[in-house]
Amino acid sequence: MNNLLIRGAQVVSPTGISRADVRVENGTIVTVAAGLVPEPGEEILEATGLHLFPGVIDPQVHFREPGNTHKEDLESGSRAAASGGVTSFLEMPNTNPPGTTAEMIRAKYALASTKCHVDFGFFIGATPDNLEELNSCPEACGIKVFMGSSTGTLLVSERPDLERIFGNGRKLIAVHAEDDAMIKANKDRLGDTATLQDHPYIRSPEAALKATTLAVELSKKYNRRLHILHCTTEEEADFLRREKIEGLISAEVCPQHFLLIAPEIYDKLGTYAQMNPPLREARHGKALWKALVDGVIDCTATDHAPHTREEKDKGYPLAPAGMPGVETLFPLMLDRALNGYCTLPDLARWMCEAPARLYGMVGKGAVKPGYDADFTLVDLQAERTIRNGHLQTRVNWSPYDGCTLKGEVKKTIVRGKVVYENGVVVAEGRGWGLPLKFDPAWERA
Repeated sequence: MNNLLIRGAQVVSPTGISRADVRVENGTIVTVAAGLVPEPGEEILEATGLHLFPGVIDPQVHFREPGNTHKEDLESGSRAAASGGVTSFLEMPNTNPPGTTAEMIRAKYALASTKCHVDFGFFIGATPDNLEELNSCPEACGIKVFMGSSTGTLLVSERPDLERIFGNGRKLIAVHAEDDAMIKANKDRLGDTATLQDHPYIRSPEAALKATTLAVELSKKYNRRLHILHCTTEEEADFLRREKIEGLISAEVCPQHFLLIAPEIYDKLGTYAQMNPPLREARHGKALWKALVDGVIDCTATDHAPHTREEKDKGYPLAPAGMPGVETLFPLMLDRALNGYCTLPDLARWMCEAPARLYGMVGKGAVKPGYDADFTLVDLQAERTIRNGHLQTRVNWSPYDGCTLKGEVKKTIVRGKVVYENGVVVAEGRGWGLPLKFDPAWERA
């Protein structure tokens, strides 16, 4: 592997921005300092005028392999990640068949090592009766629990089953927090009269809060590390502000839940805006953003869940829930920072440092000696317009079609190798991605 010297970048960290050079040897950062002198045989990357972030991490994606690769697979999903500045991802288990055994998760790691452009980790999925499997897969980044039914067949909604999972083992539990019984009751009440505009009321704020409340209760009862996926409601944000325990409980938010506002977005996009948990009214988005800025919510994610146009065009309720997002995560947040809603160091904290810390990722999330040489290089003066038909995700559509964003990802670097550059995913990057390493000492006793 060639050694690399990145010169003249504005290096962004959660605590500030400083001009520095970054020296990389064998995929690892060895020096971060101003005025480094090139060494013989060292590749030089001139980055004057660019801002260098730690590699962006998306801790919640669905890349559909195995079983639904007509929508996405590990290669196309990781290619989309690279084009958006994402250098590592964590992928969910609701594939077909679902990833509910240690053998299946290990097979996914082996497959990803031949296909992925960026680094990766995989969740193992919980069922009411696979506790032994959940606790015999150290490679998994965490245990995914669907407390409410969504896309796929995974569901753990009964309290005794949840108690058994929370009460046995040490690995982080990440929950899709919607109360299944409340969802079913709301569906039954509306019956055949339900429309797309009813979707956020079928999967109501009360259903989200009830499940989040139960998950937090069990986390505290068993001292079990809990991560609440894709928070969507003001009520959850207020509850976490009161009840969250740092180091034990964490939470994330997806940009669509504060950028795409109901009911208008359903009128504009129809079932292309349908997802679980749903897009909601403006009050929820404002509260979620405040919770992120205040540190109540720890990080961002996408819940990247692509479906084809043919599937989305089936109409409500037949259309599947979910939308693509890994490719636009960082561009959307960068635009938000450049429009004054937050700072660039905020992005480094929410999108790089926090996910690495929350999941115990080794060598990720910072531009420091000893860390992996994962970088997202951006030009703040450029602009990018999101266009359907010009995306890397296999479904090739985005709910942000036509949006022009400030700032642009120019290069994505994974362990010292450029995998995306000026609009092109580097072909040689396929198979460059490696399994993420997780610190076993990080798991709670």
